[in-house]
Amino acid sequence: MGSLLNTNILLGISGGIAAYKTPDLVRKLKARGANVRVVLTQSAKEFVSPLSLQAVSGNIVSDDLLDPAAEAAMGHIELAKWADLLLIAPATANTIAKLTHGLADDLLTTLVLATTAPIHLAPAMNQQMWRAPATQENLAILAKRNVSFIGPDQGEQACGDIGPGRMIEPEEIAELLDSQTSSQLLAGKKVIITAGPTREHIDPVRYMSNHSSGKMGYAIAEAALKLGAEVCLVSGPVNLNAPTQASLHKVNTAEEMLSAVMAEVQDCDIFIGCAAVADYKPTQAVDHKIKKSNIELTLTFVRNPDILASVAALPKPPFTVGFAAETQNVAQYAKDKLARKKLDLIAANDVSRSDIGFNSDENALTLYWADGEQPLAKANKQQIALQLLEAVAQRFNQKHS
Repeated sequence: MGSLLNTNILLGISGGIAAYKTPDLVRKLKARGANVRVVLTQSAKEFVSPLSLQAVSGNIVSDDLLDPAAEAAMGHIELAKWADLLLIAPATANTIAKLTHGLADDLLTTLVLATTAPIHLAPAMNQQMWRAPATQENLAILAKRNVSFIGPDQGEQACGDIGPGRMIEPEEIAELLDSQTSSQLLAGKKVIITAGPTREHIDPVRYMSNHSSGKMGYAIAEAALKLGAEVCLVSGPVNLNAPTQASLHKVNTAEEMLSAVMAEVQDCDIFIGCAAVADYKPTQAVDHKIKKSNIELTLTFVRNPDILASVAALPKPPFTVGFAAETQNVAQYAKDKLARKKLDLIAANDVSRSDIGFNSDENALTLYWADGEQPLAKANKQQIALQLLEAVAQRFNQKHS
């Protein structure tokens, strides 16, 4: 989710029944931030409309090696150079055979020979065609040339047979492609991320908290793993599944979160304080349920420890990133917090907007540092997380260069 951001993907579609799934595949790739152009073989056009692919990709669909208009603008050489990655889905037995023997009798096979981009195939064919010795030998030859394969899946096929050869689903193709192409911007770096809300107890059944869902922090943890980092996730109570490769510390209160962070921070390279930590807690939490005996209830509060400032104030602090969730004067408050807490970078968002922020799947941020800023336009939180980490990696490298 997100490692495909700004990746130029050239999608080749050959003539298999699974081609009808490719408009959805284009949508899934674009949802992960990729730029997609499509090349169709002549037989593929029997299964899927070029117009539908143009609509979902936002680009003209190419299908003719000898098209004068295409050659004048972005012909086979231009397309080959444009691509960061070439994906053929579905890849039929015939197309695989042509690629194995270096044929270049249409636009797609010519592009395969002309590009230096990594090539990924999502095979789709009848189970017996998949098992055929010729197909298996072709696959082995292509594998030796560092061609990658995504699938195939097993199950019932259009012809009624059951076995291997089904093209795997578009969401799974996008996910696997995402994981295979992730860069290693944060390789060798330990990143601590705090996420979610904290809960400050009033009595055994009541607590103070906030609307943080933890989605942004968890998206950052997932993106950091894809960028090669060792990730420690310190999480308040949320209804999310943590990435399995992350070291997870579950906490409730601000004090518990501070303790977990300080236990891990000594060998940390980057600290990202994304959690919505309660600023105050009751002076004393009672050990029994408070009864409704009075018309009014008065509570006294004290300040919670400032986790972000505590990390930034260490003798040898990590690169420290804060979040400023504001409802007004967003830029002013964020810049003040950046300077006051001696942070390296702060990510500010306007949580008064109903379409982003707390509990939403989308967000929009503005990043501030001492001598610059960078807006991150509204997108899903996975894309925002990757863009944030790319900016953090750049600033981190400049600080330590």
